Amino acid sequence: MKQRIFSGAQPTGRLHLGNYLGALKNWVALQDEYDSIFCIVNLHALTLPQDPKTLRQKTLDLARVYLAAGVDPEKATIFIQSDVAAHAELTWVLACIARMGELERMTQFKDKAKGSAERAGVGLFSYPVLMASDILLYQTNLVPVGQDQKQHLELTRDLAERFNRDFGETFTIPEVYIPKAGARIKSLQDPTKKMSKSDENEAGAIFLDDDADTIAKKIKRAVTDSGTEITFDETRPAIHNLLTIYQLVTGKSEQECVENFSGKGYGQFKSELAEAVVEYLRPFQERISAYDDDALNAILKTGAEKARSIASV
Repeated sequence: MKQRIFSGAQPTGRLHLGNYLGALKNWVALQDEYDSIFCIVNLHALTLPQDPKTLRQKTLDLARVYLAAGVDPEKATIFIQSDVAAHAELTWVLACIARMGELERMTQFKDKAKGSAERAGVGLFSYPVLMASDILLYQTNLVPVGQDQKQHLELTRDLAERFNRDFGETFTIPEVYIPKAGARIKSLQDPTKKMSKSDENEAGAIFLDDDADTIAKKIKRAVTDSGTEITFDETRPAIHNLLTIYQLVTGKSEQECVENFSGKGYGQFKSELAEAVVEYLRPFQERISAYDDDALNAILKTGAEKARSIASV
């Protein structure tokens, strides 16, 4: 029997190349090996103010992104979080065994509250418990997450172990899956930070719906380091990040990438990188319009029915 994986993304902002290379690409690779459950976590989006109409549209748009990226509804379960009431129900149960101190230590809450913790919503404070519910509800074995979510996965494991200890063996203890490459694609403008859909400087991210000209301009303006060699050198984070992107979108080995740019300047490197990214995203961008609302809703309805049947066991 296959082990199960669970992951999801919030339908807020615009997904970028880092999301694709660090998450979606791995989901597609894992769906053949694992019983895969991929959720649009729209309840998580409510931790910040949302326009209901906009959120509904972005939820459907994100489902299209999953499908265009290659998540196959014949192999994986794709659904909207709010369509399965058990997510909210289990959240209350887990909230009753979670500790205030555990949640206060969550670094993402500190970052998002930005020193205004007293004014922050309770949902923003407690959403790691909802994340734990998402995972534990499906007896998940493996959770593909970025480094920034690893702390939440550790809390999930703690809550599962505590519940099992106090009330009997109930939940599978999930393991984290972090890909070796591409887990944290960095900003094109500040390679000390990850590429982010919430970055105020949109030049730092290549969004999945950017056209070819926009992609080329962003890469051309990407910051570089001192020196001239184009190599995988972590002491030169800007070039290391750009070369990592090139490796991931071309599928070449590190040695092939370095050899390809031996003796070439930053201008030629950026030009070839832009062309590679455009070609990499072209099939995705062509597929994203292939699913009309009726087809999409049918896939999501079937996925929700399957998810509810698993969650009810």
